[in-house]
Parts: sequence; structure tokens; C-alpha cells
Amino acid sequence: MLGSFNILFLLLVISITRVSAFYLPGVAPTSYKEGDSIPLYVNHITPTVFHEGQKQEEFVYSFDYYHDKLHFCQPQKLEKQPESLGSIIFGDRIYNSPFELTLLKDEKCKQLCSSIYPQGDSIFVNRLIKNGFFYNWLVDGLPAAKRLHDQRTNSDFYGSGFELGYVENDVPHLDNHFDIQVEYHKRGENEYRVVGITVVPHSWERSTAECSANSYSPVTLSPNSDTDVLFTYDVTWVESETAWATRWDKYLHVYDPKIQWFSLINFSLIIVCLTIVMSHILLRALQSDITRYNEVNLDDEYHDESGWKLVHGDVFRKPRYLLILSVLVGSGVQLFCMAFTTIGFALLGLLSPSNRGSLSTVMFILYALFGSVGSFISGSIYKFFGGEDWKLNLILTPLLVPIGILSIFTGLNMFLIAAKSSGAVPFGTLVAIVLIWFIISVPVSALGSILALKRETASKPVKTNQIPRQIPTQPFYLKTLIVALAAGIFPFGSISVEMYFIYSSLWFNRVFYMFGFLFFCFVLMAITTSLVTILMTYYSLCAENYKWQWRSIFIAGGCSIYIFVHSIILSKFELGGFTTIVLYVGYSFLISLLAFILAGSIGFISSLIFIRTIYSAVKID
Repeated sequence: MLGSFNILFLLLVISITRVSAFYLPGVAPTSYKEGDSIPLYVNHITPTVFHEGQKQEEFVYSFDYYHDKLHFCQPQKLEKQPESLGSIIFGDRIYNSPFELTLLKDEKCKQLCSSIYPQGDSIFVNRLIKNGFFYNWLVDGLPAAKRLHDQRTNSDFYGSGFELGYVENDVPHLDNHFDIQVEYHKRGENEYRVVGITVVPHSWERSTAECSANSYSPVTLSPNSDTDVLFTYDVTWVESETAWATRWDKYLHVYDPKIQWFSLINFSLIIVCLTIVMSHILLRALQSDITRYNEVNLDDEYHDESGWKLVHGDVFRKPRYLLILSVLVGSGVQLFCMAFTTIGFALLGLLSPSNRGSLSTVMFILYALFGSVGSFISGSIYKFFGGEDWKLNLILTPLLVPIGILSIFTGLNMFLIAAKSSGAVPFGTLVAIVLIWFIISVPVSALGSILALKRETASKPVKTNQIPRQIPTQPFYLKTLIVALAAGIFPFGSISVEMYFIYSSLWFNRVFYMFGFLFFCFVLMAITTSLVTILMTYYSLCAENYKWQWRSIFIAGGCSIYIFVHSIILSKFELGGFTTIVLYVGYSFLISLLAFILAGSIGFISSLIFIRTIYSAVKID
């Protein structure tokens, strides 16, 4: 036995040693030599939503860097760079640029081009500047950044992107000179690696490529006449001690770490207290109920049933709209498995931020693959409650929720197309998504449904009566809506802080990487949802309400209401423009809907396990 343990330990050490020399796909380092040309790529320009100084936000969507109204300098041959599926979905549009970066060669006031801004285009660009739009460049996979300082943590870090311009006395000024500083790390003789890039933009009005004056007047795009703008840039190479493996540390800044730790500790204590209280209430109550019920059954002269035992003949009755219920629960389990696995991969560092779009790509692939699990659960539930049209269940499970998601997504995409936003997903990409879904998800989902059909049906601990029992009038505090609102506070509280950072990443163009916090909060949310749903289901059964199936889904999904309200409050009600309002509210609704399906499946399965357990423990005549 000890020898076997030593062999396993040796194999583990060898595997760890090998892993230390392994690079993930798309994130292997690139070494350069002195004089090598390093391309600078440009990405879409993005808004900084809800920034200070702006009364009303007009844009929550991005634009192509080479949008015809921006008049930025273009290379002689424009080349679009290959992107992953997830990168395209999230709006990345990466192209080459006319910037020339030569390793270890400094440049001073090098001219890019001179552009003329017509009156109408000047108005458009000024609106973008007032809405805090950012340039987004890439060098060796690193985003061009601005140096920032966090006063709360007294630390310096790099913020991705830099301003398109600035507003002074309510007058917008376009940045047209860029002071580019590239940090490099020397590994050996004539071997260098890029480990950082920062840009300091300036707005300088000049007629020639000169940068010798101490100060220039800022560039002001006139809304009444054409404006000639000269674009220039500097390049400075700076040696750094930062190794390539740690170059992202400067970009991955934790905002408000004390708030996150406080939130985790606070809700962890709440979960512990909630678990103790529920265990005390349920275990004592159930133990007393089960003992009383079983003693009554042993007495032939006295037979009385009350409480949750009274509805034993109806608790496993086929619910209304069983087909829809089973499909939603299966889809929720599919979402849960996808989210849990994706966050787990990211927590282990398998999804590098340098591999753009990898997170969303992996989410899509995992969601398609876990269709087998979702269909298996859906088919098992449908079969358990006596569903007969299993073929329709097989067809709807991989199609109903995805078609709903795709319909909402396509509708919102139409608004992006109308606004000429870079976030609009091309028609070819939508077709590719549908094809991938039918090639991958539908077959594996069919396999899961077939396995559920062939699997032996789980036994019911009690028989179902032929005539349904009448449900007495329920007290107002046990109404489904009231219970859902009350119960939803706890799961939402466990993820509320992380929801803020997730929305900041989606709308503020920030890099989200705090997957340790997210994973822990996600687990807390799942546990809390399960506990509160079980507790509310128990009280419902005690009130002789045996229609727990849909009720458990709505109670568990109550947190989605708070997620939607939270997203609206984050906007501070300062959205302007019909397209902006539709996009923000639409995507927030879609996120809330997915949260409802996911949480609802947790609540339903937890209640089903709980009910089968308690009714298996009592003796029924």
C-alpha cells in the first residue's frame, strides 16, 4: 500500500513539473530581436458608461475604429485580424494600423496622417468624447493602457484603453498626439519580450508635425465648418524587470477588495446561520412529525392525518404544463453546469485574459456539450411525473430555451446594426452559431434524452390518489409572489457585489479576473437558493398546498427580480436615446431571465429531493 502511494506521489510530482513548462493555446510568449517590427493593432472604441461629468449617457455600444465618421489614420492595406467566436460576440473588431514600432528605436513626433472632419462628423465625434469613449489598442496581445492610481488601496495599476479626448468648460477636445511607452524585458543576448504598453494622449492643434513647443492649443472640432487635424505619435522603449509570465499583473487590479472580503465574510456568516436555523427547525419539526405520523399508523383504533402528511396522495401529482417545466429545469441544470465549470476553469487559470474571447468561447462550447446533462435531467423529470410524449420532450429540450435566447439576442442585434455599432454580430457568425448548435448540442442532447428514457424510473415513496384534494385558502404571507420576493433576497445578497463587478466588466470595458470571489459567491448562491426553497416548500406542504413544482421554481427564481432591479439602479436612470435604453434594458433582462432559469432548476431539484426524502420516512397506509 505504501509503495503504491509513493508511486502515485512520484507521478504527481512529475506531472506538476511538466505542467510548469506548459503554455496555454494562444498565450505562448513571442521573443523579438533588436530592429524587429512589432505590429500595433487597433480595436473598437468603447464608451465608459456612467462616468462622472456626464448628465445623460447616449451610448452603451461601441464603434469600429475605422468607422467612416471617425477619420482615423488607416494603413495602406487594411487587414482584419482573425478572432475567436467569443471575441466576435463581445464586439472585438481588430485591424492593423499605420503605427510603426521598431524594437529599441525611439520615435519623436512621427506623423501618421492629416484628416479633415466635416461638420456632421465633428458633431458625432464630439458626442463620443462627451460620452467618455476610449481608444483600444493592442501590442503583442497586451492592451495599450493608461497609468492609474487607486487611492483606496494606494496602489498603481494599468487601466485598459485611454481617452478619445477630454471635455473642458463643456467643450470637447480630440486627442491627436500619442506618447507611446513600450516596456520590454531582456531575456538573453538580443532576445526581448514586450511586458507593457502605456499611452499618454494629447490634444495639440498644429499645422506641421512639430512637438517642440511647451504647450499647444487643444484641437476643437467645429460643428459649423470643416476641421483639419494632424495625427502624430512618439515611441519610447523602456527596459523593465517585469517577467513575461507576470506582465498581466499590472492590468489585473482588484477594485474595492475590502468590500468583496466584507461581502464574502458577511454572507458566509448568513449562510451558516441560515443553515443552523433551518436544520434546527426542519430536523426537529420533521423528526417530531415523522415520529407522530408513524405512531398514529401503528394505532388501529385512532387514525388521523394532518400537516404535510395529509397531502401525501397528491404531492407527486402530475403538474400543469409538465413538458415546459421539465424543459426549463433541464435547461437550468445545463446553465448551472456550464457556469460552474467555466468559473472553475477560470479559477484554475486555464482561461487567460491574453487569449481574447476565450472565456465566452468556452462558455458557449460547454453550454452546447452539457446539453446531454440537461436533456437527461429533463427527460428523467418528465418520465418521473408520468409524461407520455417523450419525443416532444426530446425535441424541445435542446431548442426551446436556446431559441428564446437567440431570438432576444437577434432582436437586440438589429438595434446594434441600425446604430452601425461594432458590437453587432455579423449574420455569418449567427449562422455559424446555429450550425454549431445543431452539430454539437442537438445530438448530445438527444443522447441524454434517450438515456433518460431507457433508465429505470425513480420510485415514488407514496401513491397518488385518483381525485385531487382541494387546497384550502392560503395565508397571504404564503402567496407565491410574496414568498419569492422574500426568499430572493438571500441568494441575491450572496452575489450582489460580484454582479456589480460583472456589469462593470460588461459595460465599462474592464478586465474581469476575480474568479476566486466569483466562484465562492456562486457556490453561496446555489446553497442559499436550495435552503430557502426547501424551507418555503415545507411551509407550503404544512399549509396543505401540494402544488410545489412550479412554486419552487418561482420561489428560487425570485433573485432574478433583484438582479434586474439592481442593473437598472446601476444605470442611475441616466440613459439617453432609444437605442441605448433598449440595449441596456434588453441585455439586463436577458441576464435576469437566465438567472431565473438557473436558480429555478436548483430550487426545483432541491425540493424534489427533500420531498422524496421526507415521504420515504413515514409509513403510509
